[in-house]
Amino acid sequence: MSIVQRLTGAAYGTHFADQIALVSVPLVAALVFGASPETIGLLVACQSMAHLLGSIPFGILVDQRQLRTLAIASALTSLAGFSGAAFSIVLGSVPFFGVTITLAGFGTVLFGLTALSILPRAVGPTSLARANAAIEIPRALCSFAVPLIIGLLVSDIPGWVIFGAACVGSLFAFGLSTALPAFEVMPKQQASVFLRILEGGRYVIRHKLLLPISVCAVFWNLAFAALLVTLVPVIQSIYHFAPGSFGFALSAFGLAAVFGSWLSGRLAHLIAPSVILLFGPGSSVIAAFGLTLIGPDTHEAWLYACFFLLGFGPSMWLIAQNSVRQLVTPPETLGRVNAVIQTAIYGVRPLGALVGGLIAGGLGPEAGLIFVLCTYGLSFLVSVFSGLRSVRSYGSLAQAEAA
Repeated sequence: MSIVQRLTGAAYGTHFADQIALVSVPLVAALVFGASPETIGLLVACQSMAHLLGSIPFGILVDQRQLRTLAIASALTSLAGFSGAAFSIVLGSVPFFGVTITLAGFGTVLFGLTALSILPRAVGPTSLARANAAIEIPRALCSFAVPLIIGLLVSDIPGWVIFGAACVGSLFAFGLSTALPAFEVMPKQQASVFLRILEGGRYVIRHKLLLPISVCAVFWNLAFAALLVTLVPVIQSIYHFAPGSFGFALSAFGLAAVFGSWLSGRLAHLIAPSVILLFGPGSSVIAAFGLTLIGPDTHEAWLYACFFLLGFGPSMWLIAQNSVRQLVTPPETLGRVNAVIQTAIYGVRPLGALVGGLIAGGLGPEAGLIFVLCTYGLSFLVSVFSGLRSVRSYGSLAQAEAA
């Protein structure tokens, strides 16, 4: 079994557990704890808070520690968090639920950063896009299957059972992580932690491709987190769909991500990366606009079609921008650069969740959808008016950076 195959197997376990949390946190908050939109937003923010708090320190660890050890640690951290989440549901404790969900998120963050640094050491530049697609497919498949299953079962099984299943995913990731080989550890740098973080941030800000990638992703994830919080009250008070439609919508999102990830790996050498880097945020704007057109008499298929479009383009975008990141960043700073970008990308999700909850709770769910649409629009505009539209091929990009 190759390194990429082992890492892909660990990714299946990690993302299976993470997708359970992504879908279940707002549903458990609403159906088990009877939470208000504001509280739902707070709990979704707790889930994504790990990206804000953990990405930078984990990025430093990735640059200076044994990657195999970090992959194992990520699985054990997630296992501890999901176990605690299941226990908190039994206790009926909302604060404990928020804390343990955050802990589980730390494991997912650490795995993501570790995997991004392992791949460039496992394959060459010309195979990097295909390897990134392979490692992304587990996330896509899980984002399809898990919401579908939860949508079917959420009303019939206790919440703690759902998070018990997440523990199984973390155990699977642990087993595959132990099968990874040891990797060369980069020499420790003498500079202070602050200066090392600053170096990674400065590299991102000064780079003509990494900066727009980061800003585009910030707006996209701000909108997505707000949508996750807004969608539950929207389904209940505007669409008048069954609660399970939330899970089915995210399943459609995941199905599109599977197709987009699979297609991206096969079209990497046929379509200019610039096309994908514009198509991802552009398709999100169209999908968000479609959500504002749904009413009580609209068939649920329209909701699922919008989420399919929302998952298709961005899944291809994610693979393309990961490949660009890995090609333009020096190996010795890749962990920190990835950490800075991950902080910007996913660290904004708590803010999006809180803002989405406040808008939906204070101004109504319709206002929440408008906010989502406008924020996706900003994401697209950043891509259009940047150097991302000039990336013609991965090969030429690698040669330009080596020159």
